Formats: sequence, structure tokens, C-alpha cells
Amino acid sequence: MKVVVLGAGVIGVTTAWYLMRAGHEVVVVERREGPALETSFANGGQISVSHAVPWANPDAPREILQWLGREDAPLRFRPRADWRQWWWGLRFLLECLPGRTRVNSREILALALESQRALAALRAELELSYDHAAAGILSLYTTRRAYDGALARLELLGAEVERSAQTPEQCVGIEPALAAARTQLAGGIYAPGDESGDAHRFTVQLAQLCAGRGVSFLYNHDVQRLSVNGGSVSGGIAFTPEGHANIQADAYVMALGCWSPLLLRNLHLELPVYPVKGYSITLPVRDGDVAPRVSLTDEERKIVFSRLGARLRVAGTAELAGYDARIDAARCDAILARTFALFPRAGDRSAVECWAGLRPATPGNVPIVGRTRYRNLYLNTGHGTLGWTLACGSAQRIAAVVT
Repeated sequence: MKVVVLGAGVIGVTTAWYLMRAGHEVVVVERREGPALETSFANGGQISVSHAVPWANPDAPREILQWLGREDAPLRFRPRADWRQWWWGLRFLLECLPGRTRVNSREILALALESQRALAALRAELELSYDHAAAGILSLYTTRRAYDGALARLELLGAEVERSAQTPEQCVGIEPALAAARTQLAGGIYAPGDESGDAHRFTVQLAQLCAGRGVSFLYNHDVQRLSVNGGSVSGGIAFTPEGHANIQADAYVMALGCWSPLLLRNLHLELPVYPVKGYSITLPVRDGDVAPRVSLTDEERKIVFSRLGARLRVAGTAELAGYDARIDAARCDAILARTFALFPRAGDRSAVECWAGLRPATPGNVPIVGRTRYRNLYLNTGHGTLGWTLACGSAQRIAAVVT
């Protein structure tokens, strides 16, 4: 069967791989000039099974109220004349109910564990090199209240994920680069089974391997419209530098991230997916610098640190500002300042690279993986901040559904 995958980020390329392995003829359509140039380009790098508790949890409304009006707030809401933004926000508040948080956490965790196993198998089979590290993730807390709250939720994910409470001294033992910030810490929680790595490098390598095994990639193809005939999709129109192209296949998988709901509206399909902008900085780490090697999460600032070879990637925050992907220098400056407050010799501050990307988030952080009411149209989108963590598992699932 000929299957078109719309989107060449980490979700689209892993989907293409598993569809190809299932015996399908696969074509990947991407509006950019190569793979993983948007949301997958410079994310936080964490493969964080232990972070299955969604942003929408019982603590979120109180935290959001505390952050209102702060330019450096971890979560910032920029109101727009867009009813979908407000509808998404109301749905987010509903997902903060304790019962919904428990259900969503279990769904995310199951997919994350499945994905971690699939990624390990893929890495071993293909000998992929993407600055992978398996040193776990250490979550840091700088106030006793936040730390006590985290301890109370320690068992929420059950026995499937190993997590343990750490004193400030134990945190420094796990990551010696924290020695300079020892007095700022109230404690930590360590998940030794978590990992980190460069999602962009992984996706580029996997796309090359896909192409070598017969997958076609149509770059610079911006799909503007899908057509339907009866109960199925009959084709699509893509703009290209040469004009336009017709896209036809037996089945279509939507993996366009934030742009998925825009393309589906002419099919009268409304997805609860809205862009949540995140930021990152990347620093070169020189000989003599003292940067963390264990991946870290600053829970109160919603910032993550991942060592990617000779680079330190620091990413985080969330901003509901529609489809505006412009870089707000103040947000990057805040991340940079926090980095050097914790790690005074983190890297070459003069060579920092700033980035912003739009994460496709559902209100409860559970991605949408499965069928639509059109018999040959499938969805693999809405992964939010966990696209890298959930990519291989959701790709396996949707390939099985299509097959």
C-alpha cells in the first residue's frame, strides 16, 4: 500500500520507518528543505519516561496564577482573538482535575515505556549516533514546598518507573557540576532509567536510512489542502518552488505537529491541538568548563539541561501565543541567566545559540494516535513537550493501525 506521511519531524520520520518496515511504499512530504528543522530541531533532548505527569495537573492552576504578569514566567499566556486558544485553555483546566491527571499520566507512561524500548532496539540495530546518554534524569527543587509536593506525588507513576528522593548532597553526588549551587537546592528526585540525546541528529540519520531503503522524501512541498471523495481522502495539493504538485496515495498519516489542525479544518475535523512555544539555548562546552553531564530538570523554572557531546542544551518554558514562532530575546536571556546561576562555568556564553519552536500540545498532554472518520486518514500528532520521548512508540502504534 502507498502511504503518504505528512511531516518530516521526529514523529513523521519514525512513522515512515515503521511503515516501511511493515512493507508499505512510503512517501514523506515536508514543507521545509530537510528533516527535523522545526519543533524537533533544538528541543531539550530529554527522553523522559519519568515525566509522564502532564503539565495539566492539580498544581497547575495555582502556579499559573502566581506567574501572571511575569515576563520570565515558566508558563505565559498571551491572549489572542482566537476562540481555539480559549477553548484549549478551558480544556486544559478541565484536565487538571485529579482523576483526569491520573488517567492521562498512565496513558503517557504506557506509551513512553513502549517508546523507550523501541528506541533502544532501533539504536542497537542501526548503530545510530546522536549524543545518546543513559545517565538518568535528576529533577531539582529549590523550595521545600515544591520538593514536599513532588515527594507526595512520587508514587503516582507506580512501580514501572524507578524514582528516588535525593538530598542536596546526594544531588551533587549524582551530578558534581551542581556543587556551586548546593545551597540553592531543597532536594531532588532521580530517575536512573531516563535518557537524553539530540533529536535532530537522530531524525536526520533515520531519514537517510529510510531513503536508502526506498522511502521517498518530497522536501519543499507545502501541503495546503486535502480533498475527500465519499468517506476517504482522495488526494492533496502541495505548493513547491516549481508551482504545485498533486499528492496521491492509498493512505495518509498526519504528522504535521501544530499545523495538523489547520490542514484538517477543511475536512471538518477539529483537533484539540494548539501550539505551545518553547525556547532553548545551546552553549559550546570547552576544556575546563564545568557543565552537567547528567540530564537535569529545574522543576520550578520548567527548564531542562542536556549534555549533547561538546554542547550544553538548555530548554524550556511554555508560551501560548498562537503560531508566532519568533524568538523573544528576554525569554532566552532568562534561561541563560538561570543556567549560569546554577553553573557559573557552564560553557562559552559568547557563542550561545537561541531557538524557539512550536510544540503541538493537547490539553491533557496525551498525543492523538489513531484513525479518523475518513477510512484512509490517520493521526500521529499532539505530542507537546514529549515528542522525542514518545516518537518511536507512537510511530509503532500508528504503523500497526495503518497496516
